[in-house]
Amino acid sequence: MTRPTTDPASLVDPFGVWARATDRWLRFYGGVTRDAMERSRAATAAYGGTAPEDDSPAPALPSMGYRQRDWSFERSVESREDIAVGDTVTFSKRLTGDDVRAFARASGDTNRLHLDRAFAERTRFGERIVHGTLVSGLVSAALARLPGLTVYLSQEVSYLAAVPVGERVSATCEVVEALGDDRYRLATTVADGDGETVVDGEALVLIDPLPER
Repeated sequence: MTRPTTDPASLVDPFGVWARATDRWLRFYGGVTRDAMERSRAATAAYGGTAPEDDSPAPALPSMGYRQRDWSFERSVESREDIAVGDTVTFSKRLTGDDVRAFARASGDTNRLHLDRAFAERTRFGERIVHGTLVSGLVSAALARLPGLTVYLSQEVSYLAAVPVGERVSATCEVVEALGDDRYRLATTVADGDGETVVDGEALVLIDPLPER
């Protein structure tokens, strides 16, 4: 009886599959980010928000397309190569009515709880609240301010409390595990103006070097 043979070329290398998929994603991501700044004003205006003013401060980081005066951030590490367990980054901004309306238009989530004051006052919250996904979106803003070019791989999130429109919130991310191959696991939280945690979660990111200019 002849034993069947296997052509080595037909074997699937799981790591190779992952590497090729990651490479395709990064090529796409790079193409998206290269012209992001040019499109930001038009896109934001189309969503009903306010585009950055011409006198907005120059970006403080080479990975950022622009910044606004109300935004602030702090980080404990300045070099991608030095990122280690315990490093943190925090991003803060006020979530305004303009932000909420722009997000509603962009996402299609026009729930009256976020947009209609009279309606919201008759709910359990007693006032308009910010979309939960918009609140947790500040985690992405914080991660983007780590040294290098941050690529989101996954996110787990729990919403613990509502955030009223107009509240200033702060997202903090702390590196809890270095996974190798420039990948990191981070604990992520968002706190309201009183320091109470309103969003809790965990993120997995890949941090690439910034493209050469």
